[in-house]
Amino acid sequence: MVDLKPEKGKLLIAEPTLTGDVSFNRSVVLLAEHNKEGSVGFILNKPLEYTIGELINEIEIPFQVYNGGPVEQDNLYFIHKVPDLITNSIEISDGIFWGGDFENTIDLINKKIISEEDIRFFLGYSGWSSLQLDQELLSKSWVVVENDYDSGLIHKSSEAFWKEKMVELGGDYLLWSNSPENPSLN
Repeated sequence: MVDLKPEKGKLLIAEPTLTGDVSFNRSVVLLAEHNKEGSVGFILNKPLEYTIGELINEIEIPFQVYNGGPVEQDNLYFIHKVPDLITNSIEISDGIFWGGDFENTIDLINKKIISEEDIRFFLGYSGWSSLQLDQELLSKSWVVVENDYDSGLIHKSSEAFWKEKMVELGGDYLLWSNSPENPSLN
């Protein structure tokens, strides 16, 4: 396995030993930004019990909302793959964009021009201060991998995603793919 450096667009896979952390246990995080000031990402595999229509009254379509991370959980964020429709968005990596004109996005969702295959909403985000993520990588809390899904990441399986990544990593990680979330229940 090649040790990749954290970069915008890469995925962070929580190490199996990261069991005590409620937010990041068995998480797959898309890094939306990584620079000397810090890092921002969104947890991809932690669906919440909310739909976007329950949080934003103007949205009539019940798209799933995900826990993006423990920072600013009272704020809504989104990633998408339709920058030609959602202006002012920021490119994360090939085919994946962050944010943009929210009022226009609401209108496009309600007109069914944007589907759930095109966009994913998050409450909160994952954030690391300068060098914090690097320190967590040194302490073996995360594995950095390429996003081989490109824009297909938007609708990638949510709950089984961490397990799939464990299988792909192989070796000792393969053992963890079928372990219970709480090993004491085994």
